[in-house]
Amino acid sequence: MKSILLGCLLFFSSLVSAEYNLHELSISKTQEKLSEGSLTSEALVKYYLQRIELFDNNSPFLNSVGQINIRAIAEAQALDKERKEHGSRGPMHGIPVLLKDNIDTGDGMANTAGSLALKDNKPKYDAFLVSQLRKAGAIILGKSNLSEWANFRSTRSSSGWSGMYGQSKNPYDVTRSPCGSSSGSGIAVAADLTMVAVGTETDGSVTCPSAVNGIVGIKPTLGTVSRSGIIPIAHSQDTAGPMARNVTDAVILLQAMTAVDPKDSAATVSQSDYLSHLKTQGLKGKRIGIARDFMGYHEQVDAVFMQAVEALKAQGAVIVDDIKFSGAKEWGDAEFAVLLYEFKADLNQYLANTAEGLPKSLADLIDFNLQHVQQEMPYFAQELFFMAQEKGPLTDQEYLDALAKSKSLTQEKGIDALLAEHKLDLLIAPTNQPAWKTDHVNGDHYLGSATSAAAISGYPHITVPMGYVQGLPVGLSFFGAKLAEGTLIEAAFSYEQATQHRHPPVL
Repeated sequence: MKSILLGCLLFFSSLVSAEYNLHELSISKTQEKLSEGSLTSEALVKYYLQRIELFDNNSPFLNSVGQINIRAIAEAQALDKERKEHGSRGPMHGIPVLLKDNIDTGDGMANTAGSLALKDNKPKYDAFLVSQLRKAGAIILGKSNLSEWANFRSTRSSSGWSGMYGQSKNPYDVTRSPCGSSSGSGIAVAADLTMVAVGTETDGSVTCPSAVNGIVGIKPTLGTVSRSGIIPIAHSQDTAGPMARNVTDAVILLQAMTAVDPKDSAATVSQSDYLSHLKTQGLKGKRIGIARDFMGYHEQVDAVFMQAVEALKAQGAVIVDDIKFSGAKEWGDAEFAVLLYEFKADLNQYLANTAEGLPKSLADLIDFNLQHVQQEMPYFAQELFFMAQEKGPLTDQEYLDALAKSKSLTQEKGIDALLAEHKLDLLIAPTNQPAWKTDHVNGDHYLGSATSAAAISGYPHITVPMGYVQGLPVGLSFFGAKLAEGTLIEAAFSYEQATQHRHPPVL
């Protein structure tokens, strides 16, 4: 008994010692330590594995990490050896990254979308973005929990819950939602269980969990980050994006992920050197419009937002108030129709290329869930699956009209029109509300958000910690024109450096 106790004490004392040196490290600080030899990537990986064991797997466990890459330590050792013999590949060399569990890896980990139906889906190859990360020297630490099927199964779902892994929890209050669908990625970054993470977004799935977990999230322009090898919802809106504790780390990760993938039909060339836009005077002279359509649902959030506006002014921004979208009340139904059509078509295409013995269609998944009701549907059902299954092919006029309407209202008649009319560089709004109580009876309790215009249009969106409402984080959204990542990064970085609102959760 004493030996067990001693072992525990030694473990926790070593962990505290490690935390003293490694807690909440940034990528740049980590690279300094790696270069000078005071830290190895192997030690860094072991540090995160210890924290996952302590805070993610033990009560009141956060439950954010679904799988650990058994090769992570060996990959770290190889990258340490390479650094010593040949030098560093760049800022991502030896940096651990957690991936949302809807992104293919060819290292033996399953890609499940949180569903038991895909627990044996072990892809042969890395998703294109994963191959880019490995090329940059990143270490794939593991896979993070998500809202099952990226929150596209039920009209009454609970963000952060999946049949594979159960309910993930917000590190600022474990009784509250982590939002989704990139729930585990947001939690793990906030709780320092990884240095950075990759999420995916169709509408709000990177930016919402980033905001309510008090971190930075970037949804890039559609097609600049490859969608190949990602379990889809809708090709006209899906994109992966970086999640980090600061803007710089998010930008470094974005830079490593960004490349033209010839297999991605929407591949878009980004001419931007994102890192060059990390400017402390990035707000000076920028004309910024307040998107009032995305306010008014929570007075305390609005109050924190208006304080953020004053901080933007203090940094030299020119604020233009009361900017409103002409079609904000009309694009929702059109977007929903598009998602239903594309979900069926895109998911069937992904499943058709999986191994034998796995579900090959949305219809197969519906049957699987009906056969595994207790495990897959203990709290909510699959209404969205049924609705999508009823849709026809992507040649249907209903789909084509909805796609044209949703894009027009958010692009040329939306963001583009407002920027031109008011001579704006970008738009801002509160990202969303503070985290709500997790509720498996009634589902998520959304009040409002700023995600849809950028999500539907395919334009970039960055959220940065803006402050707190009764101890719960809220975010400030910056969004703008297609390929305007550089402009948004300048504004977001300048705001972050001037305000430094983020503080880590107490675990």
